[in-house]
This record gives sequence, C-alpha cells and structure tokens, in this order.
Amino acid sequence: MKAIKILAERQMELGSVPEQELQAGEVLLQMQYVGFCGSDLSTYLGKNPMVKMPVVPGHEVGAIIEAVGEGVPEGLKPDMVVTVNPYTNCGKCASCRNGRVNACQHNETLGVQRWGAMRERLVLPWEKVIPAGLLTPRTCALIEPMSVGFHAVSRAEVTDIDVVLVIGCGMVGMGAIVRAAQRGATVVAADIDDEKLLLARQMGASYTVNTRTEDVHARLLEMTAGFGPDVVIEAVGSAPTYQMAVNEVAFTGRVICIGYAKTEVSFQTKFFVQKELDIRGSRNAQPSDFRAVIHYLERGTCPVDQLISRVVLPEEAPAAMQQWAEQPGKVFRILVDFTNKQ
Repeated sequence: MKAIKILAERQMELGSVPEQELQAGEVLLQMQYVGFCGSDLSTYLGKNPMVKMPVVPGHEVGAIIEAVGEGVPEGLKPDMVVTVNPYTNCGKCASCRNGRVNACQHNETLGVQRWGAMRERLVLPWEKVIPAGLLTPRTCALIEPMSVGFHAVSRAEVTDIDVVLVIGCGMVGMGAIVRAAQRGATVVAADIDDEKLLLARQMGASYTVNTRTEDVHARLLEMTAGFGPDVVIEAVGSAPTYQMAVNEVAFTGRVICIGYAKTEVSFQTKFFVQKELDIRGSRNAQPSDFRAVIHYLERGTCPVDQLISRVVLPEEAPAAMQQWAEQPGKVFRILVDFTNKQ
C-alpha cells in the first residue's frame, strides 16, 4: 500500500509498505487525513535523536474504521470516524504503575519510535482507537496536538484565579490557550508571529505579546499588576523560551515544560529557590485529554480552517515538507489527504 517515508535527512519519498494482517483485538483503519507535526519536521531535518531511519511519519490521525477483529468491543464498528492515541505504554514502569501512562518510560509513538500513520491503512489495538463523535476526519487530525496542550494545563492545575502565559502559538500552544481559557484563567499568548497572536485571541487569549518586537518583562508586569504570570507553559522548545519561562513566572508560580530544547539550557538557579517554583514536565496526553478536545471541537467554535495551513496529496508531501522546512514559522498544520483511492 501507498506510504510516505523519511529515508534520511531531507529525504522523503512516496513509496509502499506491506499490508498489515488484522488480528483478534485489533482494528483496521482507513486513513483519511494525517497531519505533519513538529516532530516530523525534526525527523526530516535530521534533528530527532529518537528516530531510526527509514521511518513512516505521522501520528495525528483522522480515519474511518474499515474492519474489526474478533474480541473488539461493539462500540467500535466499521464506517465510524475515529482518531488515534498514538502512544504505547508497557504497564510495568513507574509511570504506568502510577497511572500516568502518557509518560511511560518505554513509550513508542507512531511515526517516531515505530512506523506511523502516513499510509493508506493502519492496524492498531482497539484500545488505541478513539471514536470522534460527529467530527469529520479532517478535523480529527487536529485532536492529538491540541490534546498535548490540554494535558499541559492539567499538569499546571490551572484555575480561574490564574494568569497563564503560553509561550509558543503553534498547535500545541493553541490547545493550552483553549484549555486555560475554558478553566476561567486570564491567558497571555506569546509568539514572534503577529498572525498567530491574532488567532490566539480568537482561541481565548485575553492578551498577546510579540517576544521579538516588545519588552516582554515590562508587558507582563503591566498585565499582572507587577506580580508576573502564575503559570507559564513553554510550548516552543528553545533555550531562550525556557529561560523566559523561569525568569518571568511569578514567585511561587508553576512552569510547565512541553517543548524539547535542542541544546543545553542554562538557568539562574537562584530563581528556583527564591521563587519556590514548581517546574513540571508535560508529556503527550491522557485519554481524558483526547475526550476533552473532541468535546471542544464538537461545539463548532474552533476556527478549524485557520489551523490547517495546507492540505496536500501524498504525492505532494515531499515538496510540502521541504517548503515547511524553509519557512517553519508560517505553518500550523499540513494535512495529507489519503481519501483519493485511485
């Protein structure tokens, strides 16, 4: 069957992979739309140390159930629109023992540690298939990245008395903005792109700050009566934004780290102690985060079309990835359309 492969640094092709055989307890999915994410871009650029080449990328899925194996619950039936929980969990490590399966020590994510969803069909255990209600497959491809942002807000224990600074207004950051606003927090969105900041306001941000052109420290003090934000969610993954998070968060605040910095990061560690900070990692998402995103998208208030930068056919994917690599700041999501069966 048709599949997109990343062969080596800056080498992507449309090729083929063998069909998977459906076993008991498994579900066969027809891919409809699959999103390229930041980890796929890192893989393409040769900057993802967790990937073994060649790899089929993709873990942001909108699909239709084609068939189910024996023993699959009746709630999963052919022709249902679904998305996918792309993470594995071993059930034995400390994270799994503590019920935080999203942070499994031995996790293998589709498109990263194992071949992903950029193919015509995919077989998965039924537990990883999530019914998407009334959503279209195209919208379903946005669920997974937004759920990562939703999970970060849960990790921050955000309430309606918090000021929350979200650094980075990509898809994950947008998910954090939505969820923090849903919880009644005052949300400040920070990015270097004014178009993304404008969209962040539509998603629920009360304030925005351009970190390239504005005095971030002064603006944040102005917005918070001199205190600084109670919560800072880092959704970029760079040394400067990690440092900004620790420097700008209020005394006794919470810093939530989503992004993977590509280099070592130096901190003024005195802030850790003087501010008595809670610094927490946030990895992947829990099943409840997926359900919450689906519930949000079903309301129809999300500007879905503005979050999808481009839809391409599988044959067009290599050129689209090359263009994204050249202008990474201008893309929310590129979706690959697998609905054409010719």
